[in-house]
Amino acid sequence: MNPQLNDLVQTPIPTRYGEFILHYYSNNLDNKEHIALVKGQVTNQENILVRIHSECFTGDVLGSRRCDCGEQLQMAMQLINEAGRGILIYLRQEGRGIGLLKKLQAYNLQDKGMDTVEANIHLGHLADEREYDVAALILQDLQVKSIQLLTNNPEKIDSLKKLGINVISRIPVEVLAHDDNIDYLKTKAEKMAHLLFAEKKID
Repeated sequence: MNPQLNDLVQTPIPTRYGEFILHYYSNNLDNKEHIALVKGQVTNQENILVRIHSECFTGDVLGSRRCDCGEQLQMAMQLINEAGRGILIYLRQEGRGIGLLKKLQAYNLQDKGMDTVEANIHLGHLADEREYDVAALILQDLQVKSIQLLTNNPEKIDSLKKLGINVISRIPVEVLAHDDNIDYLKTKAEKMAHLLFAEKKID
């Protein structure tokens, strides 16, 4: 299949973290709706700050404390706004690619003693089924020359490089741990090689 990506709509979105231009993309790879929030001039530019954020309804919308997703999203938007330019790509791949229903079922398994990786595997999935082909196509469409990636996930960096994206550096996007997410963060560090430097607990 020849990958096709279409930037169907661009519209200004004022947020608590400044104004972004929202790009609405369609594609023929997964037929899902993906967006990019773009700040400032990024076309043909180097060292663009980029966050590739996978959808997390419970964390991003509801503010769930079971994960660090919502806080990472907010931190990324704030950092991009402070930099004056950058891109936040929001990929519709809930629950590391297994979907909302399976993610919620995995939550119940975690409450019975499994960690996030064990729960996904128990449900017949891989620990992480996310793909970044669409993100690479979006960055190519925006004609970005090189990026600084906001991530704690080395696999994401490797995947983008294999897809032809020039990732020149990684910028950590860590949030403080607390009682509701500490086991989740430990699993990401110990079983998924996420680069989490500190385990500072807060109330």
